[in-house]
Amino acid sequence: MYGDEATVRKILTELGDTWAVVGLSNNRQRAAYGVAEVLQRFGKRVVPVHPKAETVHGEQGYASLADLPFDVDVVDVFVNSELAGPVADEAVARGARAVWFQLGVVDEAAYARTRAAGLEMVMDRCPAIEIPRLG
Repeated sequence: MYGDEATVRKILTELGDTWAVVGLSNNRQRAAYGVAEVLQRFGKRVVPVHPKAETVHGEQGYASLADLPFDVDVVDVFVNSELAGPVADEAVARGARAVWFQLGVVDEAAYARTRAAGLEMVMDRCPAIEIPRLG
């Protein structure tokens, strides 16, 4: 498992409330849309990162992590596993504190690189499932 309960709890409660959600658009049919909504309900600032740079859930979107004019605490990744590693590398370069790969997103090499860089990381889990369990 990539991300034990202590790591999940730490990311969700201690590492900050600004989450860049890579792959978040206004497509209500995509999981990212609903997950972002749950994160907002739990007090997270959810910043959409998508090539369309759409405003989603009232938050201005950006085309890439590099375009963000402020720091982010967690980078939540909703892209295919083949594309996720470079996103994790960008998160490290930006100085994020953690990376979260969503359900079905797995890249063991990216996990190792991200952890070696000192970031917390969870892979193949969903924060919208985990955060209500914290009580």
